[in-house]
Amino acid sequence: MKQQTKSLSALLLALVLALSLALPVSAAENKALDEAARATVNSALTYGQATQASWAVWQDGKIISSGAQRAKEGGGSEPLEGGESGVYGIGSVSKIFTTVAVMQLAEAGKLDLDQPVVKYLPAFKMADPRYKDITVRMLLNHSSGLMGSTISSAMLFDDPTPTATAKLLERLSTQRLKADPGAYSVYCNDGFTLAELVVEAVTDVNFQDYLHENILDKAGLEETYFPDEDFDNRVDIYREGDKRPLPKECLGIVGAGGMYATAEDLAAFGGALTRQGLLKKSSLNAMAAPEYAKGLWPDEDSPDALSYGLGWDSVEWYPFTINGVPALVKGGDTQFYHAGLVVLPEHKLAAAVLSTGGVSTYNEMAASQMLISVLREKSEFVELRQKLPAAKRADMPKELLDSAGYYGSSTVLHVALSEDGTLTMSYPALPDFPAQKFFYHDDGSFRDERGASALRLVKEDNGQTYLYQWTFSDLSGLGYLPGSNYAAMKLPENKVDPAVQAKWDAIMGGAVLPMSERYSSQVYMALGALLQTSEPGEAVQTAPGYVGALRIEDETHLRHVVQVPGTGGRDGVDVELRRDKNGAMWLYQTDGGVYMDMNAAPTLSTGTEGKAACTIQPDGYARWYKIGDNADGKTLTVRMPEDAGFWVYDAKGNITASSVLWGDESAKLARKGLIVFAGDPGARFELTFE
Repeated sequence: MKQQTKSLSALLLALVLALSLALPVSAAENKALDEAARATVNSALTYGQATQASWAVWQDGKIISSGAQRAKEGGGSEPLEGGESGVYGIGSVSKIFTTVAVMQLAEAGKLDLDQPVVKYLPAFKMADPRYKDITVRMLLNHSSGLMGSTISSAMLFDDPTPTATAKLLERLSTQRLKADPGAYSVYCNDGFTLAELVVEAVTDVNFQDYLHENILDKAGLEETYFPDEDFDNRVDIYREGDKRPLPKECLGIVGAGGMYATAEDLAAFGGALTRQGLLKKSSLNAMAAPEYAKGLWPDEDSPDALSYGLGWDSVEWYPFTINGVPALVKGGDTQFYHAGLVVLPEHKLAAAVLSTGGVSTYNEMAASQMLISVLREKSEFVELRQKLPAAKRADMPKELLDSAGYYGSSTVLHVALSEDGTLTMSYPALPDFPAQKFFYHDDGSFRDERGASALRLVKEDNGQTYLYQWTFSDLSGLGYLPGSNYAAMKLPENKVDPAVQAKWDAIMGGAVLPMSERYSSQVYMALGALLQTSEPGEAVQTAPGYVGALRIEDETHLRHVVQVPGTGGRDGVDVELRRDKNGAMWLYQTDGGVYMDMNAAPTLSTGTEGKAACTIQPDGYARWYKIGDNADGKTLTVRMPEDAGFWVYDAKGNITASSVLWGDESAKLARKGLIVFAGDPGARFELTFE
């Protein structure tokens, strides 16, 4: 979810810019580039297991190459019939549009990046006094200290309601910060949703209307859309193993990740950020400044996939920057779409790769290879490759033994150290995953046998110990992917009663059901896979005193404590356990998620004479039911209210019917399955069993 642009003044200039951004060039004129693009997109499809991908390369006002490939059964890919790229969700690349909007308002003197957010959004409040120190700049460089992603009911099917955005301020009002504002940059979706609200507050204009008038229209982007708009050439998305197209994916956090575009439009938008037009040069430079370096970050002179600017994921994108070519990148991932945008400002070049399935990182690398091809044609690029500096095995200082223990990020690692200088890294939650061994060297690093990756144990100024990792992966056809980041933070010792630990392990190892998600939420579809693999009561493997990387506070509270820059410490939540009047266990997360123990779901009643009803209560929570013997084998027909839906699962968690996905009005029920009804408070479902 990510990106940005600029504006001059005269209407004539705006019209010239709009026309020049979309001017195509014959594919025959760029045969070599087209061939390189097809080859590199094929690699992105292969590595990411994407089903379809489209690309476009923009140079100095023109699209000089574009096309689309789809994966073939058995491997490889082929050109898409007709060559039409189609419209894809661009996920977090939307953040760059939001950033451009904020920068335009800063240029106009309507806001100051270094003023507190509360100055422009007085309704913004949190249960943590430090929120008053969050500036607009911190929203754009990911250093606000916000927990991360308050996105309950944000990822929907064919439902463009902005519920998640509309409820953000209410949900933030009960949250704390996970770090001091400005302490470090860690990926944060909520910051950009807040930025969207700031734009609306400052302009008194709907966010989408502002973007249309001040960015899309000025840049001539005629195939860039929002979820509530109609567009016919959307690229279909599918469930794995199912050939039925899914409904339109709608993200209710537009400013953080909800926009749609063609590859040509996205490349042209990137091109608009190589020159004045949407933004002044000073604003473009500000976006490309190394904002990440203002806070906690590894003190290593090695490239990484992340180096945040304002909006941009990286303002030092490999391999360009180490070769003296400034490069900017933004990636975006939704559940079904993936996007990569790479911009070379000094060369007036931009490339976009969009896909269904796959991974944004591979799309970014594919776009990079296309731009490298253009530069090499002009003899303007000779790639310099990274490698670990020379070092020899050495005796490990004994004081490093104190750094052994559990390290947390999005997962938990266990680091064991022996006096002979061997570091053994394992994953408690993945007992079958082989442990990795690294050996101490005279430069203070631990390296694997091949010398392909290295680790350091670093005590930072904030008093925490971090596991730094250096990697350099060769992805055939896509180039090299460097890593130079803090992978995890050592979890402080937390002694708890063994009985409390066992209780939490069992709770978090069991299956829970989402209660607060909107009827159209993608969570209901994703839940099927979780139900297939989750066994109630099965304890999870974790660090003592923790559940995953969440610290056990007491019998009813878990707390996020990991402070890792980049992405390792993103999307934190605190968790509270409550029990209802019947003793059923409920989990309340600070991101707005509410979950109930699956064992507490009642058995579905077939009612009197095969008729029954289900009504959503005033709390708005979904109504879950187990399918028992009385309903086994029967066909359920549902008469639904408006803005509501139901989902049916079999005993293995497979979705067998859904009014949301396939417009089902009936379903064959199977014993030990589940059914959920969701909608607005008061919504009444009339049920008939045959």
